[in-house]
Amino acid sequence: MTAVRLTQQQVGELHVEIGHRLAGAGQRYSPVRRAIIAALADADRPRSVADLVAAVPGLAVSSAYRNLGVLADAGAVERVAAGDDAGRYELAESVTEQHHHHLVCIGCGLVLDYEPPPELERTVVAGLDAVAQRSGFTPESHRLDLFGRCTDCVGT
Repeated sequence: MTAVRLTQQQVGELHVEIGHRLAGAGQRYSPVRRAIIAALADADRPRSVADLVAAVPGLAVSSAYRNLGVLADAGAVERVAAGDDAGRYELAESVTEQHHHHLVCIGCGLVLDYEPPPELERTVVAGLDAVAQRSGFTPESHRLDLFGRCTDCVGT
């Protein structure tokens, strides 16, 4: 299992890209939004709103939801559905250019990033492309979320 991690240079480029996306959406890249992006860039897995509130000094829950909505609309972050319906947030693959999938615990809602073996990824892409072609659908991306129980929740 591999967490999506960014280098300092990538984080700098990420802030520039997100600033452009927000400007294109008629939004500012405010200090609060920059802090949320920095917290997500530093995270080892998708984060809940509670995680972000704890990581960003002075961030209120209502402000977190409002700013995450703006960031999502601009294509900077994505919501990952978790087993507890709270949802988790991560940087959008289109800005990190790091494709990955998720393990989602249906017990506690933990979401972990993982990169499948290349042969599995090729098989999944080929299968999805075949389905799309038969349906006249043009795929742009895919995500494979595996739902189950984490090691802490196996016995519950």
